[in-house]
Amino acid sequence: MTASLLTQGTFFFPGPTEVRAEVLAAMTRPLIPHRGKAFEALFADIQTSLRPIFGTTRPVYVSSSSATGLMEAAVRCAPEGRVLSIVNGAFSARFAAIVKACGRESDVLEVPYGEIATLDAVADALKKARYAAVTVVHSETSTGALQDVRGITRLAREAGAVCLVDSVTGIGGAELRFDDWELDFALTGSQKALALPPGLAFAAATPAFIESARATARRGLYFDLVEFDAYGAKNQTPNTPAINLFYAAQVQLAAIVAEGMEARWARHRRMAELTWAWVDELRARHGDDFGILARAGSRTPTVTSVTIPTSFTGSTLVRGVAERGFTIGNGYGKNRETTFRIGHMGDHSPDRLADCLAVCGEVIGGLL
Repeated sequence: MTASLLTQGTFFFPGPTEVRAEVLAAMTRPLIPHRGKAFEALFADIQTSLRPIFGTTRPVYVSSSSATGLMEAAVRCAPEGRVLSIVNGAFSARFAAIVKACGRESDVLEVPYGEIATLDAVADALKKARYAAVTVVHSETSTGALQDVRGITRLAREAGAVCLVDSVTGIGGAELRFDDWELDFALTGSQKALALPPGLAFAAATPAFIESARATARRGLYFDLVEFDAYGAKNQTPNTPAINLFYAAQVQLAAIVAEGMEARWARHRRMAELTWAWVDELRARHGDDFGILARAGSRTPTVTSVTIPTSFTGSTLVRGVAERGFTIGNGYGKNRETTFRIGHMGDHSPDRLADCLAVCGEVIGGLL
């Protein structure tokens, strides 16, 4: 899809999401040394935006990687001991797989895809063994479910564990207040609700988490959060950063702060409610095979996974919508062909989303 189409608001993929032309243009600025005053000023400026976005007075670490890199960093730097992984979708399953790949002993609390783990279920699981850490996905991109990470972090802390929060499709679109919610560690990626190109990941951690990490063996080097913390204090990164992406981040993150987090969360909520109402209309018109995978009351405001009848596949619908100039997503993992996903996040507006939904409805009508 061409850049001219993207600027019109046609890319409702559940990540990467659409990026404004001004943000893309910022990436063409000349390179600068990453160990110098100009880069330190750039890093510091980005920090002034990232802190209110995360809701923290702490430094926000910036990694030139996908969010997966900071997921592994969280696991490697977590206190020694057993890990409980809460799995309710493909990306929380990935977090659990990272735990195992890092050689950590672990257990899985699994609930059906589209559901969330209740606080009672988490509390019961935490009683079955002594855990050092809990992994959880805030906004499960594969299903559209939203977990209560504030409550889960509280339960983990009461059990003597830290909570590692993946908020890749959360931060920037769904409410998250790192300091007020007393979170231990939270991460996100650049290419989702922050509406930046892929390639950067951001995370915040408490001083206690970083101090504990100093005593953790085999935490590696490239994703060592102790190093990120030390270099961040100097407005630097531990390794050579993707400088052009930092230019883009400077422009976009400042725009997010200018919009205001409360206003941004409200706009995402309006887009989500518009999508949910549209699905309700589909169900009323075409039958109960249409629905929303995540339950009401535990849905993320950034992405909706829509269930469909067996008379057509997710791929067929996605191709039909693309032929009419809009990009949406297949389902993910085992739900690839039985659902489709709409990413209503980033800088999209309810009005433009309504245009996308209208096109989706036209295609669906032709498939039934």
